[in-house]
Amino acid sequence: MTERRLPTIHGVTEHDAGPYRMERLDLEFGNGERRRYERLHGRGHGAVIVVPMLDAETVLLVREYAAGVHRYELGLVKGRIDAGELPEQAANRELQEEAGYGAHRIDVLRSLSLAPSYMSHQTHLVIARDLYPQRLPGDEPEELEVVPWKMAALHELILQEDFSEGRSIAALFIAREWLLHSQ
Repeated sequence: MTERRLPTIHGVTEHDAGPYRMERLDLEFGNGERRRYERLHGRGHGAVIVVPMLDAETVLLVREYAAGVHRYELGLVKGRIDAGELPEQAANRELQEEAGYGAHRIDVLRSLSLAPSYMSHQTHLVIARDLYPQRLPGDEPEELEVVPWKMAALHELILQEDFSEGRSIAALFIAREWLLHSQ
């Protein structure tokens, strides 16, 4: 693969877009072509998505209300990273708030982007193991249902209508491969 020179940024204009900051970029590509691109920057410190392993074969999922699709959606524990928190700390806090467990072992596997063509947002994929019961109060308006799921049955989970979030799907397959090859 050849390395391309990044486009030259000739100018940036910004404006508020709710929880994001919208930037318009005036770009010049290596071939002389000029274009305007837009990108969104989140105002926070990033996010975590947690694969909580109850045991070597079982992941814990949570069911919560998803306003975007106006239904209850099954997915992984996830949330924002607060100021001053490391991804591991945010993952353990979110796990306690949403699923009622803490973790003795937490590994950050990688970062995932949602839509890198126009968003800077990064989500840190974290696997949590050696779980113990521990609940913290969270910001959810109702207690979330915790659903244990066998990793060997991911092929069934990904076909369920109420399991549609791309980050959760990707995270489970990445975690499964990491678990298979890291032992």
